[in-house]
Amino acid sequence: MAYHFVLPSSSGGEFDSAAHLPLVLYFYPKDHTAGCTTEGLEFNALLPEFATLGYTVAGISRDSVKTHQNFCAKQGFAFELLSDADETVCRLFDVIKLKKLYGKESYGIERSTFVLDAQGQIAGEWRKVKAAGHAQQVLDFVKELAK
Repeated sequence: MAYHFVLPSSSGGEFDSAAHLPLVLYFYPKDHTAGCTTEGLEFNALLPEFATLGYTVAGISRDSVKTHQNFCAKQGFAFELLSDADETVCRLFDVIKLKKLYGKESYGIERSTFVLDAQGQIAGEWRKVKAAGHAQQVLDFVKELAK
């Protein structure tokens, strides 16, 4: 199955996934939180290497475009963050999961990453990701694909 979507972006425009293939797409729970900041900074640091291999990197959460813009500005992210407020793309990739925090249950984004190939097919996926070190793991995978 080829994955295609269009979402509002931190750049102020619309992000059409088909125009950015191959694509590293990471889903994260919330802007301005410790784990999400770590993950974003690590992807940002490796952005030139992903670009050299021909890959676009984009992050997705349910936060608004305005919140994404503030997060990008504060952290200096050079990639786009996409707003999936109605969870359409999150559900397409099945990353909305029941979570427990301090004894309370709620639905939220399970930190996950997908590598989409030039045809929009999933070439690699990671679920229940630990933020620290994950971007390097994805880059290593993409390098192997390029061989």
